[in-house]
Amino acid sequence: MAERGSAAIQAGRQAGPLRDALLFGAPLLVLALGHMLSNMLRTLPAIAADVISSDIAVSSESLASITGAYHFAFAAGQIPVGVALDRYGVRTVSLTLFAIVTAGAVLAASVGGAVGFLIAQIVLGIGCCGMLLCPMTLAAKLLTPKQFGLWSGLIQGVGNAGMLLSASPMAWLVEQYGWRAGFWVSAILAVLIAALVSNFVPNAAPDRMAARTTLKAEAREVVQIGLSRRLRGVIILAFSSFAAAIAVRGLWGGPWLMEIKQLGRVDAGNALLPLTLALVVGPMIYGILDRRLGQRRGLLIYGHVVAGGALLAVSAGGPAGILSHTVGATVLQAGFDVWAFFVFGAAIAVQPLLFAMGRAAVSPDRAGKALAAVNLSFFGGAAVLQALTTPVAATWGLSAVMSFLGLVVLAATAAFTVLTKRI
Repeated sequence: MAERGSAAIQAGRQAGPLRDALLFGAPLLVLALGHMLSNMLRTLPAIAADVISSDIAVSSESLASITGAYHFAFAAGQIPVGVALDRYGVRTVSLTLFAIVTAGAVLAASVGGAVGFLIAQIVLGIGCCGMLLCPMTLAAKLLTPKQFGLWSGLIQGVGNAGMLLSASPMAWLVEQYGWRAGFWVSAILAVLIAALVSNFVPNAAPDRMAARTTLKAEAREVVQIGLSRRLRGVIILAFSSFAAAIAVRGLWGGPWLMEIKQLGRVDAGNALLPLTLALVVGPMIYGILDRRLGQRRGLLIYGHVVAGGALLAVSAGGPAGILSHTVGATVLQAGFDVWAFFVFGAAIAVQPLLFAMGRAAVSPDRAGKALAAVNLSFFGGAAVLQALTTPVAATWGLSAVMSFLGLVVLAATAAFTVLTKRI
C-alpha cells in the first residue's frame, strides 16, 4: 500500500501541485468525513437527552449508561479493526464500517424502547470504531512521523466538524422533527460518504505477510504495543483526554446549560458552538505548532493542564461553587460557561498529537496496530469514565461531574509527564 501510495504521489508531483494535492489529500479528507459522521452520532444525545429519555422511558442517568454502550462497543472494535487495516487495507475496512453504521442509524431511528436503543448504540459503536483509524492509518503508511503530526490534526479537525452538526443544527432538527430525524439524516450521510470512499480511496491488495500471522497473534501485538514503555504514558493520557471531551460535548454539556443555567435547547446548542469550533480548528493549529516548534510533549502537557483547570472552573461557577460564592451569586451567568467551555475545547484539542506520538513509536507496517492501541485507550476511557459519571451525577449532581472530569484529566497529565520524561 505504501509503495502504491508513494508512486501515486510521485506521479501527481510530476503532473503539477494541484494534481498532487488531489491524489494525496482527497482520500484522506473523504475518509475524515466518516470521522465527522461518527462525531455527530456520538454527540447527538447531548442536545436531545431529555426527549430521548422521555420517548424511551428512562431517566437521564440511565440514558448516560445506555449511550455509554456506544463507547464500549467502539473500544472493543479497536483491536480487530487495527488488525484488519494492516491485513486488508483501508478501503475495504471503511466500506464495511459504513454499512454497519447505516444499519445502526436506521435501527436507532426506528426503535421503540430502551433495549432497542441500547442495541442501536452498540451497532453504531461497532460501525464507527474505525472511522478515525481509517484516515489515520492511510496517513501513517504514506507519511513520515514529522508529517503525520500535521495531517493527524487536519483529519481530527475535519472529523470534529461533526460536533458542529450536532449543536445548533441538530437542536433545530430535534425541535422541528424529533430526535429520530437526526438518526435518519445520519443513515443518509453514511450512504453518501461510502459512495465517495468507493470513488476516491484506492483499493489496496491484501497484505500477504500479515495473512501468514494468526489473528490472535496480531491482536496480542496491539496490546503489547499499547503496554510498551514508549506508549505507556500516551495510553494513560489518552484514557482521560477524549473521555473528558466527549463527556462534556457529547453528554453533560447540554444538560448543564439547560438544567443548571436554565437555557432553552437551541440556546444551549448555540452556547456549545464556541467549544465545538475550538475542537474543529484546534487540532489543525496544534498540528502546525507541532511541526514548527517540535515540542509535542510540552504541548500535550500544557493543553491538558489548562483543560482540566477549565472544567474545575465550570464546576466552581455552578450552585454553591467557589466562584459563585465569591461574587455572591447562586450560579454564574451562562456566558461564563460559554467561555470556560471554549477554553476547555481549545486546550483539549491538542489530543490528536497523542496519535502522532503513537505513530512515531513504531514502523509504518505496524502503524495500524499502534493507532488502534491509542484509539482503544481513547474510547475505553470514554466508556469507563462516562459510566462513572452516571452515579456521580445521581449522587452529587452535575457540578460534581465537571469536577470529577477535571481532576481525572489533571491526574492523567501528571502520569504522562512522569512516564514520558525520558522518552
